[in-house]
Amino acid sequence: MATVLIVAPVFALIAAGYASVLFRFVSETAHKGISEFAFSIAIPALLFRTIVVSEFPDVSPWRMWGAYYGALAITWIAALALSALLRARREDREDGVVFAIGSVYGNIVMLGIPLTLSALGSQAAGPLALILSVNTPLLWLCGTLQMEWVDRRQTGSAVSIIGPVILDLARNPIMLAIGFGVVWRFTGLGLNPIVDKTIELLAQAGSPAALIALGINLFRFEVKGERLTVVAMCALKLLAMPAAAFVLAKLLNLPPTAAGVVVLLAAMPTGANAYIFAVQYQRLVNPVSGAVALGTLLAAATLPVVVVIVAGVH
Repeated sequence: MATVLIVAPVFALIAAGYASVLFRFVSETAHKGISEFAFSIAIPALLFRTIVVSEFPDVSPWRMWGAYYGALAITWIAALALSALLRARREDREDGVVFAIGSVYGNIVMLGIPLTLSALGSQAAGPLALILSVNTPLLWLCGTLQMEWVDRRQTGSAVSIIGPVILDLARNPIMLAIGFGVVWRFTGLGLNPIVDKTIELLAQAGSPAALIALGINLFRFEVKGERLTVVAMCALKLLAMPAAAFVLAKLLNLPPTAAGVVVLLAAMPTGANAYIFAVQYQRLVNPVSGAVALGTLLAAATLPVVVVIVAGVH
């Protein structure tokens, strides 16, 4: 029953966002405004306040990154190998890179933050911030560098590839909120009660707004074309990656909360950023779109199991 109380409201809000577009209560374009509010204001406020005021368990960032990104690397390599088996034209190695991105790039912001904090509480914010702080720049950089390598285009220097990633990181509200939160926490000044209450009110809107935005956003994704590829991506993302994360968290002896964060985030379905990557290179656009849609639907069944496992360890 406890698991249902954690997972059901999360997916109910996603369904509400989808239904609001389906029945034309809001327009499809509404997701832009809701998403901007959630990810530029509310979620950053949530992360900043949680990092500043919460008590965090001691955890080594290297062990955290080793467990999560180790699982990601294992899944990435498995995805490249599986993609080679599925492709009719073996020379299309660019497809393999996009297939790998779709198999590892989880929805850890829209879905991961609300579900993880709901399941593990505010003490999960520290480990959560460690993963979030490097996830997008690292995945985007690795995907871009591998795409350049397999295509042998060599259209620019390393600086020209890495530079835009660093600039995006410097402008990303979530990254800024994590950075400012860590700095402010180290000052030991705490938060003025009025400021704290104001930020808390914004933070309370973060998770619901993000989930509604995800539901609205899902309306434009559909499962079509190369269904075997879609299913393979979903299997790698929802089954293989969290299983690898669970094993590595055990091997690296992570504390229960940190291990729970690693496994839960690894179990998130394919996110919209993977679709953006596919569109940028015009490779596997339909299959990645299908993985976002089908993966989110299947996650409603797989995530309760993961939450039970995490709760047992926690």
